[in-house]
Amino acid sequence: MYMYNILVVDDEKEIVAAIEVYLKNQNYNVFKAYDGQEALNIFDKEEVHLVLMDIMMPKLDGIKATMKIREQSKVPIIFLSAKSEDMDKIFGLNIGADDYITKPFNPLELLARVNSNIRRYTSYSNDSPPQENVLKIGGIELNDATKEVLVDGKPIRITPLEYKILYLMMRNPNRVFSIEEIYEKVWQAPAYNPDTVTVHIRRIREKIEINPREPKYLKVVWGIGYKFEKR
Repeated sequence: MYMYNILVVDDEKEIVAAIEVYLKNQNYNVFKAYDGQEALNIFDKEEVHLVLMDIMMPKLDGIKATMKIREQSKVPIIFLSAKSEDMDKIFGLNIGADDYITKPFNPLELLARVNSNIRRYTSYSNDSPPQENVLKIGGIELNDATKEVLVDGKPIRITPLEYKILYLMMRNPNRVFSIEEIYEKVWQAPAYNPDTVTVHIRRIREKIEINPREPKYLKVVWGIGYKFEKR
């Protein structure tokens, strides 16, 4: 199943944390920002499929951040607005937001609006993420339906954990993951033994790289973690 990335933007950290729980329970991946400028920085670096945007925020408000995003993307934007912000909400819809939800919100309504906008975006937008189960980067091909990995057209033997790590990184090419982040996402647990990630990365390299000592795909970013490079 494709894991869609949702960017949640609100200066109230408690609201962001609550929304993150709701979205993760629906198998969405969540990026968090606490002002408009931080949101733009994340949007420029990550693949984002929908934005939940508060209106009143420090540094850069949601209206201006939405205008900036609309200069480069048609990704759905849902406003999180207080009742006192009705005029801002209307203005925001006119300058490019797709929907709004009023605080305090019902979690089921929030998820319904997120699901609806994601469906609409992936059905009609030319910018929509791929719907097929196959990921292909260079000579590496991963089929999530059959759980097979091909290297230059030839199948390789790969363990379930190696597959999950490779899937995570190929699904997010060029994104740098820390060792702790890889552990938490793949093992679905706190990173009590992050060194095991390094061992699995080494084994994956031995299976997909021509020269594991000079990897073409699975690269270390010194002092930070690893990334799957897509040129």
